[in-house]
Amino acid sequence: MNDLVIGFSEENARRLHHPHDDVFVISTRIGDYNIHKVLIHNGSSVDILYYSTFQQIRIGREWLISTDAPLVGFGGTRVYLLGEVTLPITVGDYPQQIVENVTFLVVDCSFAYNAILGHPTLNSWKAVTSTYHLMVKFPTEYEVGEVKSNQVATRECYIATLEMDDHLPVMCIEEWRTVAKPIEGIEEVHLDNTKPERTTKIGNLASLPVHQALMSCLRDNQDVFACSHEDMLRIDPSVFVHKLNVSPSFSPVR
Repeated sequence: MNDLVIGFSEENARRLHHPHDDVFVISTRIGDYNIHKVLIHNGSSVDILYYSTFQQIRIGREWLISTDAPLVGFGGTRVYLLGEVTLPITVGDYPQQIVENVTFLVVDCSFAYNAILGHPTLNSWKAVTSTYHLMVKFPTEYEVGEVKSNQVATRECYIATLEMDDHLPVMCIEEWRTVAKPIEGIEEVHLDNTKPERTTKIGNLASLPVHQALMSCLRDNQDVFACSHEDMLRIDPSVFVHKLNVSPSFSPVR
């Protein structure tokens, strides 16, 4: 495989509509599903999966692993991330194909494409792209594999992008997210006057009789509140358990 020579000929471009300035849009298999309208983006430093696609391939949100990695678009704007997920991807036709895991950053926004494959994945494939031939070639154990771009899908995505009111090269800017303001303030109240650390918070719009009745109920049942770790002994795991949202393939490190 290391001695394979990857090249392009005019025959590779024979069925394309010329002239063109189209981008790469391919179909590939992600997980157990054939995903169309996947953008091959040599300028992207990450692989992206849009949340609408994530939902359609029926993966639960528990698969998502939180990440602190920033995703910055053009102009320095930060993109809102839901997390990352690692999924198997198959590219090429058997037997000239690659099957490997790809870690996608999942973003919750609308776009014309279902996913973006950037240069981390292209580099791992040792892929060579030709914009003129609209083709990606890569070495496999059985000679050179290839994937061709779909010009019809490319132009459908281009039109869809133009029709979007909020289209951006990389979307869903965090500053655009609207956060609802609470309609009621809260106040901290003491459950036990002899133990100032035992407090809770309640709304401040209740009338005086309701406020007094609520405080009476809270103080009569303050044993249900856990204000410290010492208050949380002997809890049945079937009732409550705390888990860390980390990949089970990684061993704990202190």
